[in-house]
Amino acid sequence: MSVGFVMLVHTALDRAAAVARHWAERDCPVVIHVDRRVPRAESRAFTVALAGLANVRFCRHHRCEWGTWSIVEATLSGARTALDEFPELSHVFLVSGSCLPLRPVEELRAYLAERPRTDFIESVTADEVDWIVGGLGRERFTLRFPFAWKRQRRLFDWSVRLQRRVGFRRRFPAGIEPHLGSQWWCLTRQTLTAILTDPARHSHMRYFRRVWIPDESYFQTLVRKHGVRIESRSLTLSKFDFQGKPHIFYDDHLELLRRSDCFVARKAWPRADRLYDTFLGAGAVGTNRAEPNPARIDRLFSKAVERRTRGRAGLYMQSRFPREGWENGQTSAPYSVFEGFSELFEDFESWLGRMVGARVHGHLFHPDRAEFADGEAVFNGGLSDNASLRDHAPRAFLTNLVWNTRGERQCFQFGPGDRQEIGWVLARDPNAQISVITGAWAVPLFHSRQSFVDLRKRAAQLQRTEARHLEILRSPHTRARVRIWTMADFVLNPMEPLQILIDEIAPRAQRRLTEAPRLADLAGFGQFLQTLKNQGMKPYLMGDFPADDGAPPVAARPRRPYLVQ
Repeated sequence: MSVGFVMLVHTALDRAAAVARHWAERDCPVVIHVDRRVPRAESRAFTVALAGLANVRFCRHHRCEWGTWSIVEATLSGARTALDEFPELSHVFLVSGSCLPLRPVEELRAYLAERPRTDFIESVTADEVDWIVGGLGRERFTLRFPFAWKRQRRLFDWSVRLQRRVGFRRRFPAGIEPHLGSQWWCLTRQTLTAILTDPARHSHMRYFRRVWIPDESYFQTLVRKHGVRIESRSLTLSKFDFQGKPHIFYDDHLELLRRSDCFVARKAWPRADRLYDTFLGAGAVGTNRAEPNPARIDRLFSKAVERRTRGRAGLYMQSRFPREGWENGQTSAPYSVFEGFSELFEDFESWLGRMVGARVHGHLFHPDRAEFADGEAVFNGGLSDNASLRDHAPRAFLTNLVWNTRGERQCFQFGPGDRQEIGWVLARDPNAQISVITGAWAVPLFHSRQSFVDLRKRAAQLQRTEARHLEILRSPHTRARVRIWTMADFVLNPMEPLQILIDEIAPRAQRRLTEAPRLADLAGFGQFLQTLKNQGMKPYLMGDFPADDGAPPVAARPRRPYLVQ
């Protein structure tokens, strides 16, 4: 059993020469096609470097361009030369100059000897399998592509649009069904000879000459016509990213390549000295009988693609920062927003910190400054309490706060008196847990000593702002977990909603509340609201507070202990 290699070379000729020598010295014939665009001096030096090897041949040179027939033409020239010059060959293995052998040649010979009539080529139907990553699908077979995609992009796009508009369609040659697959294959001599001597080959070549990227379809289609037994897979390890571009293997991929058990890998970085030294070095005859299994490393590549395309939750990558909606989650961890609690309770922040062990801030979006916990001026990650810096990018301020404190729950206060630009950001964030006591902003006004005219104007302004914020929180586009109580409903039985909030923040604690934060003095609050009404302002967000009492009546026999006054 003899296997030969057809190598397509256009760059990194020194590495290609080392790989060709590696195979040739182990009795594997190598036929090399050098791209005509390679400078003559480099091509001549490359030829001289391999001149002493009797089983190395060079075929006719072609000017190759990606996506065009020229690559198939170069492959056909190499295949004809291999079959003509080396009649003992049983298999022909197509590789590129950037391919790297991963296993000894003896193992490849033994593997092919066990499967003497098998063609190894990825070949899937163009209609039934979504093999293509971007680009044209079946249209690459039904339209004409006289222009190069990379060099003549405008003409290429114009030609495609024109053919679509006029309804142009090409017919397939009789007896073939278009298939797609990887360019890198290993075919038996019988199959390759049948393809090269097919009586209809001129018709096939004329058709595929105007197919887009024919190197991924010409052999993949014709092998279905002439092959006896086809394994629709490649013996070459080649991985592609989400854009359809090939992954490049570097020195730190050494163990990964060994684990794949493939015979050849593409593409190896030309400067990956450790890879070339390891796999091209002298070694004992291989005894590995493992089946090539690139799926073993698919999980790692999938993770790499996901990390590249989605990033880490709450961490904004430079490549996606300007594109809203491309982030992998707005924030990196759950956090809690409390609206109206610090106004209704006198010591809510310190109480909540004791109950759940979280970092509890004040109003982070206060117009004057960001009220960090314990009055800090600079918080984790160098976040400043300066309002101007925060308001320059409020969303980035929030995401940095959560990212810089991963592992520690963040809680902060929010209300109608704060900067409202962050409202939609909070509402759309699934990590946000928003708890609202509507109308609680009136309690500080009730205890202030301002003139009633100023109080009325301020109350009307805050009520309008909170009403707009509540519309956002009740929007169908809101993804945050939102709980809303009116102030009147909340003070009737505050222990129950407080217990719910504590259980959500610290579900593992499973502790029943035995104390509550100190409720602000609401004696006369109902009359205060009535006075606002008498002055022409209608406070409706607080709920029903009787004018003759400070708060709605408390149930005679509450289910839980009432607040400690």
